[in-house]
Amino acid sequence: MERKVQRTILITGSASGIGEATKRQLVGQGHLVVGVDVRDADIQVDLGTEAGRHTMLDAALRLAPHGLDGVVACAGISRPDRAAEIIGINYFGAVATLEGLRPLLARSRRARAVAICSTAALLPTDDAVVNACLAGDEALALAEAHARPQNAYMSSKRALALWLRRAAVANRWAGAGILLNGVAPGVVKTSMTAGLLSDPEMLKLIALSNPMAVQEFAKPDEIAEFICYLLTFEGHYLLGQIIFNDGGTDALMRPDAF
Repeated sequence: MERKVQRTILITGSASGIGEATKRQLVGQGHLVVGVDVRDADIQVDLGTEAGRHTMLDAALRLAPHGLDGVVACAGISRPDRAAEIIGINYFGAVATLEGLRPLLARSRRARAVAICSTAALLPTDDAVVNACLAGDEALALAEAHARPQNAYMSSKRALALWLRRAAVANRWAGAGILLNGVAPGVVKTSMTAGLLSDPEMLKLIALSNPMAVQEFAKPDEIAEFICYLLTFEGHYLLGQIIFNDGGTDALMRPDAF
């Protein structure tokens, strides 16, 4: 039997939810995982700040001097009262993680990277926020989100998905043999969604905004299972994809798009 090669993988948002489940599964498969989070992690930083991002990159180089085989940008928040932080963490923190660690990924023979997107990107977004994100203007994006906070989460995930699609096929990613893909979960039972899923009125709204073809919301391990695949598959042909792991939400909302 062929011995599975141990891979070194960094995961942001590793202390809870999908990130924690992914870390647990990868460790169970024999891989070395570097966790990043604001608490209970190998690297404890706030990716919503420029200082935190620099600290994370420096620490990653110290902990993985020979390079990384995989990176998962999973850290994220969803708090309408913290719109600027949503944009700072969900978009700029994720992009800084992926781009900043790309040189370490380039040292791997079979590098893989995954960004956690969302079905929320299919909902109404704020074009001014999305455009400012894609232009790399963090100050403007935060200001626009603060002025109109109601769509901050959806806008952050829309911008991340668009960035990923463009970056993945660029020479610095695909040309270097680094395969970048995204997973777009639907509603997942995590500490971030616990309050929403216990509110009957919110459940009615979720049923309208996130229709599903199955009966139950996902558990973190179900999303983690697919993330682990994207980090360890052997082929070289899968890149630039936003894969909806969502109970059918995307197909129900966009039956004529594929």
